[in-house]
Amino acid sequence: MRTPQRRTRINEEINAKEIRLIGADGEQIGIVTPREARAMAEERTLDLVEIAPQASPPVCKIMDYGKYKYEQQKKEKLLKKKQLNVVLKEVRYHPTTDTHDFDFKLRHARQFLLDGNKVKAAIVFRGRQMAHQNIGFELIQKLKAALSDIAIVEKEPNMEGRQMIAIFAPDKKKIAALLKDKEQPADEE
Repeated sequence: MRTPQRRTRINEEINAKEIRLIGADGEQIGIVTPREARAMAEERTLDLVEIAPQASPPVCKIMDYGKYKYEQQKKEKLLKKKQLNVVLKEVRYHPTTDTHDFDFKLRHARQFLLDGNKVKAAIVFRGRQMAHQNIGFELIQKLKAALSDIAIVEKEPNMEGRQMIAIFAPDKKKIAALLKDKEQPADEE
């Protein structure tokens, strides 16, 4: 659930007794009443916009409100673009998984981690395999050892129903060091 975003007050909506006013050019005008500030803004055919309502007295600026709103939207869009979304990818094994299948899924898990995603390793037990949970634990330990150069264990292996689950998160420092080592021999040639 999103928190309601506070709307910026403009012109007649500003109800403080006195405000600190900043001019259209960015110069400090000083402390004035909202009525005087609105009159100054109307002279220049601009709006009086409250930019710091939490300050004492509130800070208002004479500016074009449409332009201000556009700039704010642009900033928010840029912040969203820079935001990194981490996805939880899943790799499923069975206690009877053979070495080739293990290696194949291991390559996928490595690629997910290198892409910056978390990996959920699940060992799925069927029927009488539940009696041999130690095999699943050994399989996760083998996976943990194979991924230790690029990942950290975020959640240790434990049973959830008929699955043994462990979660691996990418270790940014180890990945950066690994990529740096791969680039160096290419530069020397």
